[in-house]
Amino acid sequence: MLQGISVALMAVTVVASSVAFADEGGAVEKGKAVFTEQKCKICHSVGGVGNPKGPLDDVGSKLTAAEMKQWLQNPKEMADKAKLSRKPPMKSFATLPAADQDAVVAYLQTLKKK
Repeated sequence: MLQGISVALMAVTVVASSVAFADEGGAVEKGKAVFTEQKCKICHSVGGVGNPKGPLDDVGSKLTAAEMKQWLQNPKEMADKAKLSRKPPMKSFATLPAADQDAVVAYLQTLKKK
């Protein structure tokens, strides 16, 4: 019985997160705009546009929202953790307003292989 309740709660959580994600109030579009404003395509590409050395086309399938936020706030720490070295290293966006960081993360979460 308890196991059935856990499964039901997990299903409700998944549905609620999907609804919340779909109802972001324009966060994805705002994130796309911030991505452009911050000139992220100098180092990264999406859909073949930008620097091909840093493709982000499938990042939404590979990283959680928390990990993406860590990349924005602590890129050196995350690169060390992932054993990645790239020149120049990614700059920190920790000073970017939290709402803009969250919007970029919302946008990046949509980038999944089709």
